[in-house]
Amino acid sequence: MGRLLIKLFVKDADDVDSPRVRAAYGTLAGAVGIVLNILLAVGKIVVGTLFGALSVTADGFNNLTDCGSNVVSVIGFKVAEKPADKEHPYGHQRMEYIAAMIVAFIVLVVAVELAIESVGKLITPDESEFSIATIVVLAVSVLVKLWMFFFNRLLAKKISSPALKATATDSISDSAATLAVIVALIISHFTSVDLDGVMGLVVAILIAVAGIGIFRSTLSRLLGEAPDKEVVEGIKDRVMSYQGVVGLHDLNVHSYGKKLYASVHVEVDSRLSITEGHELADEIERDFAANTEIVMLVHIDPVAVDDPIADRYREMTLGVVRAIDPEFNIHDFRVVNGAARVNLIFDVAIPFGGKLTEAEVETRIKDAFAAIDPKLNPMPTVERQLN
Repeated sequence: MGRLLIKLFVKDADDVDSPRVRAAYGTLAGAVGIVLNILLAVGKIVVGTLFGALSVTADGFNNLTDCGSNVVSVIGFKVAEKPADKEHPYGHQRMEYIAAMIVAFIVLVVAVELAIESVGKLITPDESEFSIATIVVLAVSVLVKLWMFFFNRLLAKKISSPALKATATDSISDSAATLAVIVALIISHFTSVDLDGVMGLVVAILIAVAGIGIFRSTLSRLLGEAPDKEVVEGIKDRVMSYQGVVGLHDLNVHSYGKKLYASVHVEVDSRLSITEGHELADEIERDFAANTEIVMLVHIDPVAVDDPIADRYREMTLGVVRAIDPEFNIHDFRVVNGAARVNLIFDVAIPFGGKLTEAEVETRIKDAFAAIDPKLNPMPTVERQLN
């Protein structure tokens, strides 16, 4: 059903990098969500009011707020579709993150309001009337919300959208919450124990957990989370495939929605002319621009190639660094012979989250070289990097 809707309403559906196509996916998800949530809200509010079931009525109002979330999502996709301009040179695609944040806020507000009402009913219980109509409406709601979860998840995967992923998460939490309401009504009917307020509180907690999850995930993207490992490895493999590239380092990747902006230092033979190095950088940048969604900036770093002395000191230095931590790496290695000592100048790349500080790593490197040969003078620059 979901794939059929995509085929009917999304033109050029496979061109998922196009802002227009992404907006079409978002509009489709929003329109389907608005229609289904309105139908569910009307059914639950009517049945809940008729039979005095607070948890059912509250679940209906939750569906109404889902409509608001769908509207926010559609608006977010429409704004994200706008091209770059003077005020926003990197485009507007991060608006999808803002939309997801607003959805999370709406979900949390609903959870708080429902929790307050549920606590009130626990303090002053009001008997709910059991009916088959209530169970049927809620059962249909569970099935519809499950379908919406799979539908939104399909669309989210198609276009890698945090906003649609948030909507999918909201749908599955709604399904679980409604199922909890059904269980409460059945238990209350057959045991004469009123669980309406208790399950209303359970529903509120489930909704709040979903909202917090959406909020944390989206906030991480807005703050600039690290790119996926597959993206980093793909960039490395593509750069290293060029003839003349002997290594790379200082890879940085920034996300602006679907669009990525990256910079990298590319190591080449120091005997390469400036013109040849410039042409290589241009070739790599044009390739990324034409064949990926990555805007790449290349910096050329000359390194000594086929120099036995430099190679020997480089291997020695790499061994010292890797003995501290196998994940450490070195780059920008140079050997400068002084009158009384040999200066080894290099950068040390260490991963984020390591136990050692930059100063501790530098001290360990200098101590190790002092034990090997006091004439060797390591001059490391320690920095945390993706690679």
